[in-house]
Amino acid sequence: MSPSLHLPSRWRQFNALTKPRVIQLIVFCALIGMVLAVPGVPAWTDIRLGALACLGIWLVAGAAAAFNCIVEKSIDARMKRTAWRPTAKGELSDRETLLFSAQLCGIGSAILYWGVNPLTMWLTFATFVGYAVIYTVILKPLTPQNIVIGGASGAMPPVLGWAAMTGEVGPESLILFLIIFLWTPPHFWALALYRVEDYRQSGLPMLPVTHGNEFTRLQILLYTFVLLAACLMPFIYRMSGWFYLVSAMILSLMFCYYGWALWRQYSDTLARKTFRFSLIHLSLLFAALLIDHYI
Repeated sequence: MSPSLHLPSRWRQFNALTKPRVIQLIVFCALIGMVLAVPGVPAWTDIRLGALACLGIWLVAGAAAAFNCIVEKSIDARMKRTAWRPTAKGELSDRETLLFSAQLCGIGSAILYWGVNPLTMWLTFATFVGYAVIYTVILKPLTPQNIVIGGASGAMPPVLGWAAMTGEVGPESLILFLIIFLWTPPHFWALALYRVEDYRQSGLPMLPVTHGNEFTRLQILLYTFVLLAACLMPFIYRMSGWFYLVSAMILSLMFCYYGWALWRQYSDTLARKTFRFSLIHLSLLFAALLIDHYI
């Protein structure tokens, strides 16, 4: 293969390790935390600081995703959803992937420490450890509550964004943390329902494998109810106004409807729709917070 064809192919392999779609949502949620932390229209210094923070968070999050690919390569190889990953297919070695992860983490941490502030760097690094080590290595293969406990790492982006702009962890950022923390279980359990055979074959103790389909559907429904209450907190705490409240109510009631429909009568198609809507729910919810901030 010629170098002109080889290099783009290698770039795509390394890029795939970072799980780009997941990283986009992480950076977007961090950006919302940054925007909400700055009253009014941001100044140029705020924009510069936010851009550096987004870059640093993207790099460290990508490093965590790449490290996750090393740890789970044998599991990924047994699951249709992940068998295409370069580490699972043997296209990238553990050494190459580990070096890539270390470089991303090092560069991202340096940007956050010297370009943003030390608090953001340490919080981001703690999130890296929480996801790549505590969740992936310890919790995921150990307990069916892995998604619930490990969801704390995935809920950190707004806290990181808030810390980047203010140098502290405010109660507003913790409300955003709570929303994502409660959103994570119904989001992943919907996926696990229609991918249950994949997870059973992988040996991971996901809730549908250990407790069955019906119990998992009930948990999804209950979590959507609790999530609805949490989604009202930005309005109650006066972080947002009526535009956000109306948007949050519509989106959260729709999520509850999906949870209720899934609980009443299961189908793989409905579980897949619930999973996809959960992504729409979180994206539009945070977009509503962003719009509400400026109206």
